[in-house]
Amino acid sequence: MYNDITGIILSGGKSSRMGENKSFLKIQDETIIERIVKLMGSIFDEVMIITNSPDEYKFLGLPLNEDIYKNKGPLGGIHAGLSKSKTERNFIISCDMPLMTNGMIEYLTEYPTKKLITIAKADGFVQLLCGVYSKKCLPLIEMIFKDFEEETRDTDQKQRSCNVDKLTKMIDAEILDVEKRFTNYIPGTFFNMNNQKEYILIKDKYIKQNF
Repeated sequence: MYNDITGIILSGGKSSRMGENKSFLKIQDETIIERIVKLMGSIFDEVMIITNSPDEYKFLGLPLNEDIYKNKGPLGGIHAGLSKSKTERNFIISCDMPLMTNGMIEYLTEYPTKKLITIAKADGFVQLLCGVYSKKCLPLIEMIFKDFEEETRDTDQKQRSCNVDKLTKMIDAEILDVEKRFTNYIPGTFFNMNNQKEYILIKDKYIKQNF
């Protein structure tokens, strides 16, 4: 159990492609958000949820915080979490990764590095929304927000969210190829769902591989 790292669950997405709040969908007998809360609570002493609809999550009994900068996408959630956290290091996870494991979170958390962000590359993608983020990233995130506002001030792109990838490149994040580095990596551990088809795939994978 880590008491010097805060667990931050991002649950601020609009789930527009799913058609309903994906964090409340069930796998077997528990909702996905309950599974993520249980997982994070088994690893970190302090866990919070970042959501712009806090009333829906009160039943979980965790600290709830809204985005400080609205309509900035996941980067807005990361900023809010880092702002509210009392620890320098923080583990960020999206609410729609129900196949994530204790072992993977602990591997990313314990990897020795001086870089401000530690994330994984797996299943063909850099997994931006599951990894360690330092509170020291805050000034750079706010700079990205400022640049974004200036870039879109006179355009119709206000609905476009800020890209987390831009932050990881500015920071020169530690990106770990966990398929090669992590013993017994299970393909699909980072799989996140955005629509009903992916939800069905995740339920099937969960049952077959006994996550």
